[in-house]
Amino acid sequence: MPEGDTVWRACRRLHGLLAGEQLTRTEFRVPSLATTDLTGVTVRDVTPRGKHQLFRFDNGWTLHTHFRMEGAWRTYPTGRRWSGGPDHEIRAVLGTAATDAVGYRLPVVELLPTADEDDVVGHLGPDLLGPDWDADEALRRIRAQPETSIGEALLDQRNLAGLGTLYRSELLFLQGLHPRTPVAQVATLPRVVRRAHLLINANKVRAEQSTTGDLRNGRRTYVFERPGQPCRRCGTPILTEQFGPAGQERRSYWCPRCQPER
Repeated sequence: MPEGDTVWRACRRLHGLLAGEQLTRTEFRVPSLATTDLTGVTVRDVTPRGKHQLFRFDNGWTLHTHFRMEGAWRTYPTGRRWSGGPDHEIRAVLGTAATDAVGYRLPVVELLPTADEDDVVGHLGPDLLGPDWDADEALRRIRAQPETSIGEALLDQRNLAGLGTLYRSELLFLQGLHPRTPVAQVATLPRVVRRAHLLINANKVRAEQSTTGDLRNGRRTYVFERPGQPCRRCGTPILTEQFGPAGQERRSYWCPRCQPER
């Protein structure tokens, strides 16, 4: 699943191309919206909320989409051939005089009154890349479940919105914390939250996500997707496992020497 910075960049690109423009073509290839036509409506803005995308229109409605594992929005100059995948994977099309925005493999496509956006994103915690970011509130939410592992707490979008498995793995390595450490045992929790904010903000304006400061291929992360490879600090082979609530297990990576389980 894309991290919050990837969603932030996608929405910034879509906002730059669509905001203030009138829709000249719309298609929604999902049963619930099959007959919906927004032609003539103007796009007010495209806003990220955690990993969600909100397209707000001047008629008082919002299009809510989510990438989850495989979704993507692609943009093309009007008239150019679309190349984001086969036609049967297209779920939504928003066209203006200059741009076609095409949503591929989107598992969530729904239209709702803008006033009711909290129905779909109101459960989210403070957005690491949003104007509502509040470190104290994120800390309060994480600490409310002291027995939960820090690895699970960081991925819980109800605590803080925007982190995925890449930042979870890298953040815990930088803090020397094993992913299964209970929240109650994390003495440096304020620093964990502060560093999460710094890391994801540092990467939001570039496609290359790096936590090491090195943008070269194969050098961008410390432990993420490096199972069996030597730790960049101590040389110990990196370990990996999936864990989390049943049905929501996510893969984590860690160095057993730099992040011992206590």
